Amino acid sequence: MSTKKIIVVVVIVLVVAGITAGTILHGQAGITKVATGKVVREDLVSTVSGTGQIKPKTYVNVGATSFGRITHLYVKEGDHVHKGDILARVESVQPEATVDAQQANIASSKTDIASYVAAENTAQANITQAKADLEQKKFDFDRAQALYTAQLIAKQDFDAKKAAYDMSDATLAQRVAALAQARAQTASQRAHLDQAVASQRANFDALDKTISRAPFDGLVTNVPVREGETVVVGIQNAEGSTLMTLADMSVITAEVKVDETDIVNMRLGQSADVTVDALPNRTFKGHVTEVGDQALLRTTGIATSQSTTGTEEAKDFKVVVTLDQLPTENLAELRPGLSTTAKITVAERPNALTIPIQALVQRDIAAEKDLADHAGKPSSTVSAAPSSGAPAKPNLAQGVYVLATINGKLRANFVPVATGVTGATDIEALTGLKQGDEIVIGRYQILRALKSGTPVKRDNSTPTTTADDSSSS
Repeated sequence: MSTKKIIVVVVIVLVVAGITAGTILHGQAGITKVATGKVVREDLVSTVSGTGQIKPKTYVNVGATSFGRITHLYVKEGDHVHKGDILARVESVQPEATVDAQQANIASSKTDIASYVAAENTAQANITQAKADLEQKKFDFDRAQALYTAQLIAKQDFDAKKAAYDMSDATLAQRVAALAQARAQTASQRAHLDQAVASQRANFDALDKTISRAPFDGLVTNVPVREGETVVVGIQNAEGSTLMTLADMSVITAEVKVDETDIVNMRLGQSADVTVDALPNRTFKGHVTEVGDQALLRTTGIATSQSTTGTEEAKDFKVVVTLDQLPTENLAELRPGLSTTAKITVAERPNALTIPIQALVQRDIAAEKDLADHAGKPSSTVSAAPSSGAPAKPNLAQGVYVLATINGKLRANFVPVATGVTGATDIEALTGLKQGDEIVIGRYQILRALKSGTPVKRDNSTPTTTADDSSSS
């Protein structure tokens, strides 16, 4: 074969290859590359996260109950104490002196009562003597009266007997009155004693208030005072009125803030996983025990009902998660105030039909249906819709683009989808889809402009970032 013929053959091959490549490129010019995924069944868990801090369920500020100088401070921050343990003492010279003085008054009152009781006994003996004397005088008077009636004695003797009888009767009445007086004095002194005893209880209470005791088993979390300082009985949390803060660490909670958009999903009893920043790789199980009703401003933490500003800003709600199981060892690791994150499970769907969240788009159902009906038909066969003047209001619905082969080409068609529980990356599909359906999941720029009937091509390769993209971002 001559050189000329070889050149002609090569030229013919190149022309045929060029025509073939051009035909292929022309056919693919209107094809959109899309990332695809499958509709699958899996266990779906919806969680809501909130950040906050570790707090004991019960804590108290042990305040000063007596004015004076702190003479003894028996605990420091971090100490564990038991109910009834003495925490601190305040000087008690004056309360002790008051107690001693009142104790002496009580002893004196008891002595007076003993004296009055003895006077009662004496008065009672005098009455007994007066009764005997009156009885004797009565006998003498009766005999004198009989003798005087028989005119055997003179009237002078009769009058003397009668006077003696009357005097004995008066003496008995006097001694009965003396006994009543003695009993009244005893009763009065007993009342004084009761009053003194009641006053002594108040004195003992004042003395006891110079000693601060632990109201329950707990952890000392704050001691703002030192020995030698003077404390006062004042307003709670005022300087000099709080001795220390005691926390009951038997029940520990995570108090977190949840965004206002998620609070509607919060319910009492929902399970939660709690992590503490200071304790990495450890998760504590818990459950929701309180859901706040008052919105809190995110910038200040003040309740909206207490805020005086009229500006609109993001809001949070307080949610309290109680830890179910505390560490049996090193409980002190969970200190009040540690930063924490709670992931609260708000819904669970076993074996749910799920799709990636990024596949969801919003489209006008009527427009998408019209595009799908005319997909693959020649433009000459598609009649223009009659114009009614004003454009129709779009009927927007959420859905996904499902891949289907139409007239030999792979096309994307919009399918409305009702959704349910939302997970971290997937969402439950309630209607419109079935397991195994292939849907368009990306990329975002393509999904934003994608229409029903568009020819597509699968491209699930990992996107690469160019230098220009990096610089522009």
